[in-house]
Amino acid sequence: MSTAAPFRIAVIGVGHVGRHHARILCDLPGVRLTGILDLNRQRASEIAAACRTEVLTDAGALPHLVDAVTVAVPTASHAAVAGPLLARGVPVLIEKPLARSVAEAESLLELAERGGATLAVGHTERFNPAVAAARGQLHAPRFIECHRLGTFSERSLDIDVVFDLMIHDLDVVLSLVNSPVSTIDAVGVPVLTPKIDIANVRLRFASGCIANLTASRISRDRVRKIRFFQPDSYIAVDYAAQELDVWRLVRPPAGAPVIEGGKQLVEREEPLRRELQDFVDAVRERRAPAVTGADGRRALHLAQQITEQMTLAGGHA
Repeated sequence: MSTAAPFRIAVIGVGHVGRHHARILCDLPGVRLTGILDLNRQRASEIAAACRTEVLTDAGALPHLVDAVTVAVPTASHAAVAGPLLARGVPVLIEKPLARSVAEAESLLELAERGGATLAVGHTERFNPAVAAARGQLHAPRFIECHRLGTFSERSLDIDVVFDLMIHDLDVVLSLVNSPVSTIDAVGVPVLTPKIDIANVRLRFASGCIANLTASRISRDRVRKIRFFQPDSYIAVDYAAQELDVWRLVRPPAGAPVIEGGKQLVEREEPLRRELQDFVDAVRERRAPAVTGADGRRALHLAQQITEQMTLAGGHA
């Protein structure tokens, strides 16, 4: 039986995503949810009661109370909330996108380095079991197609759909294609809000790989899928269902080539739970998290380049 002291962690922001941080952390083995902070005191009290913890009011006192913090406040507040903690050496996991701008992201990385603090970014799809299973099947993909479509919601309307939804797939693609982006061709349209609500981008990498990504928050159906095409094989991931299909062209010694494959075994698990466990383990083991601050900055930089290209093309009023 382990006698190690529990890992103390707090959650700042318990809205749509943060409440799930709290739910998982209060039941994670070896972890103690020390408390939660949220500007909405009623919501904070309700979630604190459900998670058997307390409401905290002073973020400045956190370095003395915890071993780490997760930040799930609106993107506009990421730098203001996480920056002081990183500067004081507190490990922080920040929900995606890392910040409002690349400049803010750079500042967060500098503060983390100066304070010697672990900085992780909540790109949850990297922890999707189907994505993890697909990773071992991929070698030099030539074409990638992503569709992330959602129904309209009142949340995250302060940012374009590129930063809200597409950035998940941008991070996954960047983690799988070991090559710099050479060209960007993008279009985005504001439909129900002043921000871009539906966007499409075609990325060409220096390796020759092309990725076509579509993201929408005004669709009737919810779709979260990514497909990979590479020599002699086709790989499809359904993020939501955590399903993986792999089909290969098999060339026997004699006779015509045949196509073989189908659904692969995927052990399902909540991606956010895997993400939070990785963050806790990274801090405990003094190693880099699976999704680093540099990864978050890279995805944010690409998302920013895409929206700038849309503006130049006249696709964003």
